[in-house]
Amino acid sequence: MLNISNERVDIKKLDRYPIKALRTLPNPDTSRRLGRWWLFFLLVGIVVMFLPWRQNIDGTGTLTALTPKDRPQTIQNTIAGRIERWYVKDGDFVKQGDTLLIISDIKDEFFDPAIIQRLNEQLAAKVGSEQAYLSKIKALNNQILALEAGVRVNLNAARNRVKQSQFRLDADEADLRAIRRNYQITLDRIARYEKAYQSGLISLTDLEGRRVSVQEDNAKVIAQENKLSITRQELVNARLDLSKIQAQFDEDVAKARSDLSSAVSSRTQTAGEIAKLRNEISNVKVRQGLYVVRAPQNGFIVRPAKTGIGENIAAGESIATLQPDKPQLAVELYVRAMDVPLIQRGRTVRLQFDGWPAIQFSGWPSVAVGTFGGKVEVIDAVSSPDGRYRLLVRPIQQPGDQPWPDQLRVGSGVRGWVMLDDVPIWYELWRLLNGFPPSLKAEPAKATPS
Repeated sequence: MLNISNERVDIKKLDRYPIKALRTLPNPDTSRRLGRWWLFFLLVGIVVMFLPWRQNIDGTGTLTALTPKDRPQTIQNTIAGRIERWYVKDGDFVKQGDTLLIISDIKDEFFDPAIIQRLNEQLAAKVGSEQAYLSKIKALNNQILALEAGVRVNLNAARNRVKQSQFRLDADEADLRAIRRNYQITLDRIARYEKAYQSGLISLTDLEGRRVSVQEDNAKVIAQENKLSITRQELVNARLDLSKIQAQFDEDVAKARSDLSSAVSSRTQTAGEIAKLRNEISNVKVRQGLYVVRAPQNGFIVRPAKTGIGENIAAGESIATLQPDKPQLAVELYVRAMDVPLIQRGRTVRLQFDGWPAIQFSGWPSVAVGTFGGKVEVIDAVSSPDGRYRLLVRPIQQPGDQPWPDQLRVGSGVRGWVMLDDVPIWYELWRLLNGFPPSLKAEPAKATPS
């Protein structure tokens, strides 16, 4: 009972004895086996704690296209109009330039089917007016040249007349001086003759003859003075004519230049109207080309916004959505703001797509099944409205990875893990218990614009 003997009792042999109490005694080896198992699990747990664990940052997002041209786009009409006919339906594949629908104009100024012909007629009339103004400008320029040539001749003639009048004036003044000297001599002579008559040296007849000569010389002086006055007046008139010719020329040239300025202004205004008409004609031609809405690139038509024949659509209104063909897929992955400083361009990402079976071990990506590889291509510089930051992840194919499935569609849900550095499992558990963010072995490089 006290188990003081060196002989051990084999409990298994007790089963041969019909003693029920002995058979119900506990087996002392069971606790030892349990202890050994606990020790084994403890050792295994300690070993597991020192195994490497790949830190990661998880996020969710959707499939998109890497470049804006490959993302779903709305097809818009440039002008307002009324739908006349549809050439496509939901899900149709269209090529660049294919006709999607035909619209008609709803603005009354474009209702005339011969509007271009009418505008061309207006343009021809304006061009004719411009040619007429050009001819008028040329004629006025010639008129100004003729006036300048004519005034030079008239001025030269007037200056010659002034010179002639001046010469005559000089001659008349010289004649007047000579006549006055003669008259003075005659007066001196008559005085001597008066004395001679009083002395009785000459007769009264001779004295009267000399008196007549004095009267004649006096008349000559008066006549020459009148002639000189006339010559002086002619000189004044010649000078006035010279000024009048210059004034008349200035007036005529001023009027011609005014008419020329008006013609140039009218011609410039007409040229502007011609340019406006040509621009209007070009706009109408372009507008008529916009009645046919065409596909901007290859893709699939999704959800036409306007469907009925005869519906009016405003300018710039969305007609349908176009999903470009063969887009370069990428993933929009959204992560928390506290994790963004740990992410750099080029980081590896593991992706799990909605609807695609996968078994993910985020810390051991090498044993994950059904996930696909990616690389961080873009990190947004600003946050989204919900405070998270967007990453653009492009596909990469690491050794052992499968390429992204061809069945993926833009807009599908995605869950991703941005892979960081390896740390022991015990450190990762300690970090999670304390709520610390993942850590890096080295300070991240300076961020560059994505």
